[in-house]
Amino acid sequence: LHLLYYFEYIRSNLILSTLSVPGLHVEGPSGPLQVQLGDSVLLPCSVRTPVPLEELEVEWRRSDSETLVLLFQDGEVRGEEPEFRNRAHFFTEEISRGNFSLFLTDVTPADAGTYRCSVHTEKESGDTTALISVVRLVVSGGARAVSAGLGEDVILSCSVDSSEQIEEVVWKTDQDIIVLQYKDGEVLPDSSHERYRGRAEFFPAEIHKGNFSLRLKEVRTEDKGDFMCEVHTSLLSASTTVLLEDLGLSLLHVLILLLCIIAALLALSLSSFMCLKMRG
Repeated sequence: LHLLYYFEYIRSNLILSTLSVPGLHVEGPSGPLQVQLGDSVLLPCSVRTPVPLEELEVEWRRSDSETLVLLFQDGEVRGEEPEFRNRAHFFTEEISRGNFSLFLTDVTPADAGTYRCSVHTEKESGDTTALISVVRLVVSGGARAVSAGLGEDVILSCSVDSSEQIEEVVWKTDQDIIVLQYKDGEVLPDSSHERYRGRAEFFPAEIHKGNFSLRLKEVRTEDKGDFMCEVHTSLLSASTTVLLEDLGLSLLHVLILLLCIIAALLALSLSSFMCLKMRG
């Protein structure tokens, strides 16, 4: 799968790099390589004409710190620094064909930056660079399930940590009904389904902090179920889900019910007392 991905990438994205010595054409990516935090990324590096392995040396380094990432020398792969150990790989079966691409797994924020692929033979050398841009989108909620009494208000949590501009946030039910939408910097109340119109709202002063929690007012029986907070940037999408359950009687309803029971008992007691008094 990695090889198929590589060849497709090479066909669509490679450009000819500037060469340090004419004759050895080293090819690399056409632009920055964007990768999500925790994912893997392919850094292309290749030559059109295969080089004999006995005279080949390929070196991947961080351009900013000169940290050695991976080295192919004397027919062997070597030289991993601790920060890249078990994460940086050549396609060893492809090296003899002129493919020196680097496959980096479990990308961290510290991996962002420029990498240089240097290719050396006995008579020629050349290099190319690849820039990694690490993007992230983390969407988290509070408790997996929240409860509220009928008629009460409830807050459904949704917090967003993103390296990219947030283009859209939409709260939906498990029936794909839109509860409330935020898009292109604006809250769109008219996007709400009629069931939630006027009852759902964000906290406007908190949005710039990445807080897209939803306040649902005057909870009804039909509100019970899963609510999903979906977040979209130009590159990524992520979501979190909150279950609204235990839609029992609110405290106010309980107090009213108790008062009614007490009133009924008092009325019954008073009625019994009056009957006894009349008999006496």
